Amino acid sequence: MHLHYLALSIMAAFMTCASAVPIIDFEYHDYVELTYALETLQQMYPEMCDLYSIGQSVDGRELWVLVISGANPEHHTVGVPEVKYVGNMHGNEAVGREMLLQFAEELLFMYGFDDDITRFVDRTRIHILPTMNPDGFEDAAPGCTGVMGRYNRNGYDLNRNFPDYFEENDTPIQAETQAIMDWIETESFVLSANLHGGALLANYPYDNLSPEDKKKANDTSPYSKAPDDDILRHLALSYSQPHPTMHVFNETFCGGSEGGFKDGITNGADWYPVAGCMQDYNYINLGCLELTLEIGCCKYPEEEHLEAYWMENRKSLLEYIKQAHRGVTGIVYDLFGRYIPNAKVTVVGRDNPYPFRTNANGEYWRILLPGIYTIMVEKEGYLSQTQEVLVKNYLYNVEQVDFYLDEGGTSGASILKAIFQIQMLLVFSIFAWRLC
Repeated sequence: MHLHYLALSIMAAFMTCASAVPIIDFEYHDYVELTYALETLQQMYPEMCDLYSIGQSVDGRELWVLVISGANPEHHTVGVPEVKYVGNMHGNEAVGREMLLQFAEELLFMYGFDDDITRFVDRTRIHILPTMNPDGFEDAAPGCTGVMGRYNRNGYDLNRNFPDYFEENDTPIQAETQAIMDWIETESFVLSANLHGGALLANYPYDNLSPEDKKKANDTSPYSKAPDDDILRHLALSYSQPHPTMHVFNETFCGGSEGGFKDGITNGADWYPVAGCMQDYNYINLGCLELTLEIGCCKYPEEEHLEAYWMENRKSLLEYIKQAHRGVTGIVYDLFGRYIPNAKVTVVGRDNPYPFRTNANGEYWRILLPGIYTIMVEKEGYLSQTQEVLVKNYLYNVEQVDFYLDEGGTSGASILKAIFQIQMLLVFSIFAWRLC
């Protein structure tokens, strides 16, 4: 039996008799240890977190997600944005796996003591998937370079395995990739990031561009600008700036030959084009803004360095994911106050490949920088509607803009007028009958 598992089991047995204390050590957790660590956190904080699996790896290991919320961890709450962190997509890039365990415990342990964390947890539902590639991790070993353990059990790079908007991706969809795709179809994720290692930077969409544009570009790595380039750059900076070294140009060389990165951020394709990446799939297909965070020059550092990595990334992990609380949100209703799901929500002037859409509760979120925007909502069978909104420059003051759509080309005023006329006719009829 693993000593770490034994310690966790003892703690779980006595948790009703003792106050909660931090249990996640600065050490690597294999699959068994990771499972028990997550189970123990869930048992220690049952009112704040829930543990579920989104599927299994090729070898049958569960892809565990710990969800944390001060509102309702088990289910979505209307008005509460869903966010996520994914780690260890490449099995040998292991440091992110441990950072997410530390982050999960930080949110739980400091809730009620740290005002910033408490406010965030009360207003957000946070999903944490520490490892997307548990099979690869079991094959990997400490080391700053190399590829052993990078791929899944079938030998595929999971960050080249998603359907690609720009070009055909004929790699067979892997079990881990399919689990992610199914997961993000069921949750209305607003903001996300996946954690990698081997570099030090925040990478934002697009990661790829069309083959025609590649041929036209003189630069072998052309900038591939997304419609939300301004907010994506802001999100990247929200991670790199609080990090003590990521935003420092000379610190981002990581011993490579390509040079450093200004402010510690880069457009994905401008670094190097990648087809089938997860961040583009999230953003283009689901309307979830996602970044790829390279959080250290060493892919799999020795355990003695984990605490230092945590201290470097601790603030950035929180500051980044808090950005879900800026911009505009709202609910789309019909004139009878019923939710309208799957309505298109467009920021006029931003031609996203696929429109952002409302969820089953009619909710939408658009993370935006300060400014004046025109929001347009469309749904087949209803008249489209636009509203102008002023977005302010601070968190937790998301503009609430609801829409009430008219059906079938009949204006809301006409409907209300008709209802009023019917009511008045009924009143007059009753009055006339009584006079008789």
